[in-house]
Amino acid sequence: MPGRHAMIARMETGETPRATKRVALLAAATASFVVTFMGSSVNIALPTIATEFGLDAVTLSWVTISYILAAATFLVPFGRIADIHGRKRVFQYGMSLYTLSCLLAAIAPSAALLICSRVLQGMGGAMIFGTSVAILTSVFPASERGRALGISVAATYIGLSTGPFLGGLITQYLGWRGVFLATVPLGLTVIVAALRRLRGEWAEARGEKFDLTGSIIYSLALVALIYGVSLLPAAWGVTLVLLGVTGVLVFIRWETRVESPALNVGLFRDNPAFAFSNLAALINYSATYAVGFLLSLYLQYIRGFSPEHAGLIMVSQPIVMAAFSPVAGRLSDRIEPRLIASGGMALTAAGLFLLTFLNEETGIELVILSLVTLGLGFAFFSSPNTNAVMSSVDNKFYGVASGTLGTMRLTGQMFSMGLVMLLLTLYIGQAQIAPESYPLFQRTFKTAFTIFAALCSAGVFASLARGNIR
Repeated sequence: MPGRHAMIARMETGETPRATKRVALLAAATASFVVTFMGSSVNIALPTIATEFGLDAVTLSWVTISYILAAATFLVPFGRIADIHGRKRVFQYGMSLYTLSCLLAAIAPSAALLICSRVLQGMGGAMIFGTSVAILTSVFPASERGRALGISVAATYIGLSTGPFLGGLITQYLGWRGVFLATVPLGLTVIVAALRRLRGEWAEARGEKFDLTGSIIYSLALVALIYGVSLLPAAWGVTLVLLGVTGVLVFIRWETRVESPALNVGLFRDNPAFAFSNLAALINYSATYAVGFLLSLYLQYIRGFSPEHAGLIMVSQPIVMAAFSPVAGRLSDRIEPRLIASGGMALTAAGLFLLTFLNEETGIELVILSLVTLGLGFAFFSSPNTNAVMSSVDNKFYGVASGTLGTMRLTGQMFSMGLVMLLLTLYIGQAQIAPESYPLFQRTFKTAFTIFAALCSAGVFASLARGNIR
């Protein structure tokens, strides 16, 4: 059986069979598409959800925030569990939970149960985020890694690009529940492919202990910190933020003493490329995630567009992302990633600055130009930055590195939404977005885009400070 002998020979030399690479890339890319398609589709469906359940602006934002909070809370623990017990196994469990939660969200009879379903989605998403990139990094050698990560990121942006358009169509003609149902068949496809075709398991930290105490401290601290941000400027919000910061400090101290930490803090202390690459990701997502949320509301409330029309406009950004992410990934295999990523961060800042000029009379051409600039910036930042993070650590830390990067992404997204919630509370308060509050809503998004542009400009320096990885 020459085929079998050839496969054994490749495994003995440490080379992953080509078929395994293809299946791993297909599973990771499809999972990335499903998760991001859901996120961008839900943003378009938010006004319809608000109408059905009678939600005010702040409560409505919890449909988005509950998912991000759960995903960020569990990412690092699940990444560590995957390193110990197997990344493929955790990936499969995550995809199963995510698919089930989509079905539960589709039949939710109330806003409270919808938000609970989104929490389950976040837990499933944490298992996916903490393993998919780690599996690709385990399977592909350094010379092919940027290309593989670029394809995975492109799938992410295809999900983002089709989400607003298809999500708008589904919402307009089938209702918002159809958005959740549409992802169930894709989720089942990924589960079956991983079970039947993805050969092998990756658990370089097998046999090491799982730091349960550290994981609990980490999760509670992150919940307090992020939930506290959403409650600002109330006194209870300030209290929770301070408790969260204290919890993070306790977590760091604990992790320096435990034998098998959930998060090796030495990766930040002794590895500048890892530390600054993660900081750059945190800044970038903090400055960009809420853009989709704000633009969806701007286009449908201020400009009066239908969900379908709004989605068609917003699709311009992720289309550019999907087109240029593989290019950026290949470039990062040849050129120092920090240079490409820093240029991408600068382009992102420029796109955010253009959005500060939006008002009720702004030409759609400016909106599309801003989104295209953002798309280019994010494409040239994300793939090289991911390559820099994963290439800066040993293979036994791939799950933790993937989970940490995912945590930076989700924490950034959470702070982005937290800032918007704070501004909505300050400008509009506990009221639905209606014609009489449109001027206040415009002040909200103008202030948000100004802060985001300044934050992303500062992020260019964090991106440059990481140093070379090769």
